[in-house]
Amino acid sequence: MSALPVVAANPNPHFQRLGGEAAVARLVDAFYRAMDLRDDARAIRAMHDADLAETKAVLRLYLAEWLGGPKRYTAERGQPRLRRVHGPFAIDAGARDAWLACMRQALDEIGTEAALRDELLAAFAKVADHLKNTDTDSTHRSH
Repeated sequence: MSALPVVAANPNPHFQRLGGEAAVARLVDAFYRAMDLRDDARAIRAMHDADLAETKAVLRLYLAEWLGGPKRYTAERGQPRLRRVHGPFAIDAGARDAWLACMRQALDEIGTEAALRDELLAAFAKVADHLKNTDTDSTHRSH
């Protein structure tokens, strides 16, 4: 009697459910397109270089790994250390909400199935909350 091979369950199947690397690339492009077009995202877009090529490449690597795909981000760049990377920028509730709005729009644009979209947005919200580093609300403007 031969033993069946043991196949470890992927603890994070989101990468495959989303559609793999091609879908991650489309998501990143849609995300930054939303950031370029949304009025509520102006402050967070200003935190990025005008040329987004490197930023997009890094986000593709990070998201692929975070979603359960290939671990190239860590292999190439080390541990993410998101708070340190984002530390120089004032990230308040307005910035968090704008980032999440861009991601929601991007997930919708690429046709993400509703249940997966909701799971991902809940996970993104936890990360975005963790990155908040100021209570000042950039969406509130004094006259």
